[in-house]
Amino acid sequence: MKLRYTAAWVGFTAAALMATSACGAGQTAKKAADSVADNSDKIMAALTRASDRTEQLGSAYVKMSTDMGTGTPVAMEGTYSWGDGFAFDAEMDTKAAQMQQLTSAPKVRMLFVDGAYYYDVDPQPSGPLKGKEWMKVDASAVFGKQGAQALAGSGGGSPSASMKGLKYANDVEDLGKETVDGQSTTHYRAVIDKAHMGKLKDAYGDKDSLFGSVTGGTDSITMDVWVGAKDLPVRMKEKFGAATVTMDFEKFGATAAVKAPPASQVGDVTEQIKKAQSAQH
Repeated sequence: MKLRYTAAWVGFTAAALMATSACGAGQTAKKAADSVADNSDKIMAALTRASDRTEQLGSAYVKMSTDMGTGTPVAMEGTYSWGDGFAFDAEMDTKAAQMQQLTSAPKVRMLFVDGAYYYDVDPQPSGPLKGKEWMKVDASAVFGKQGAQALAGSGGGSPSASMKGLKYANDVEDLGKETVDGQSTTHYRAVIDKAHMGKLKDAYGDKDSLFGSVTGGTDSITMDVWVGAKDLPVRMKEKFGAATVTMDFEKFGATAAVKAPPASQVGDVTEQIKKAQSAQH
C-alpha cells in the first residue's frame, strides 16, 4: 500500500463529507439583524422550514458529486443518517477516488460510523491490511483532533447539518421556480460570510490538517438549495474554497442502520496516515 495515494483519496472523500457539514459547524453564529427586509424574512422562513423538516426525517438516500477544482469530480451515492449520530453507507468510483492501488472493483463501498471511515478493499499481502477486507481511518487523521470532535457532534457531517447552516446566512435570494429531477422547486441562494461562520474555521480550517490543505481554507460559503414539495430539499449545492459539492436527495426516512464491519475483518491505517501527513510538513 502506497500512503501517498492513500492521502490523496482520503482528501477527496473527506472533502465530500465535510462540505455537507461545513455550515453545520457555524450554529453559534448570530442570526440576521432584526431590520432585514420582509422578503428576506420570507426566504429565511422557507429555509428554516426545510431545515426543520430535513432534521425531523433523520435520513435520506443521496447522490453526491464533489469537485475539488481538479477537473475530476468524485461521485458518491448511498444512505446518510443523522437521527442517532451521523453515519453513511455509500459507494464511489474507484478511479476518481484514486483507490486503484487498494481495490480492483470499479466502485468502492465506504462507510462512516462512530467517527471513523471504513473502505471495502482487497486484502493486501502485507502490512496492516494483510488478509483484511476493510480499511479503517479515524476521522482525526483527516480533520485533526478538533475537527473530528466537531464532526462527532449532533448530526455533524450530515446533509441535515448543512440545512441548519442556512439559518445563519447573512445574504439570501429567491431565484424563482425551477424543475429539478422532474420536480417543481423553488431555487434559493444563501451566502454565509466570514463574520457569520462561527466556529467553522476553528474546527475545519486549520491549514495543517488534510482537509485544510485540500480546500485551502475558506472565508465564505455559497449554498444553493432547490426546495420541493413538503418543504424538503431536492438538490443542494455548496461552494467553499476550491470545492463544489452537489447533493441530490432521492428519498427521505426509513433507511437501514449503518453498522461498522466485524473487527476481525478490519485493518486500521490511522497512524500510518498521520505519519504520512507529518512527513509532508
